[in-house]
Amino acid sequence: MSVITITKENFETEVLKSEVPVLLDFWATWCGPCRMVSPIVDEIAEESNGSYKVGKINVDEQPELASQFRVMSIPTLVVMKNGQLHKSTVGMQPKEAILTLFN
Repeated sequence: MSVITITKENFETEVLKSEVPVLLDFWATWCGPCRMVSPIVDEIAEESNGSYKVGKINVDEQPELASQFRVMSIPTLVVMKNGQLHKSTVGMQPKEAILTLFN
């Protein structure tokens, strides 16, 4: 499954009402660590087989969502389950660490 661009317009449908867990990557184009974690997040999305979704939220384009999640530093990675925040982490993470957010 490919990465979904999450906006305030599709947030409720794609994240809050999702039947499967959702990994959210809060990022920005000017963020070096974000560019380093992006290919890892893309790889995780491709390996999902429908068991979870992966969405990216550009904090410059979606400041309301960044504020809602109290994002102070990026990249911030968040896993949502059943419309609720399950786990989150900040900064560059290896693939294995990102995958543990689903547990």
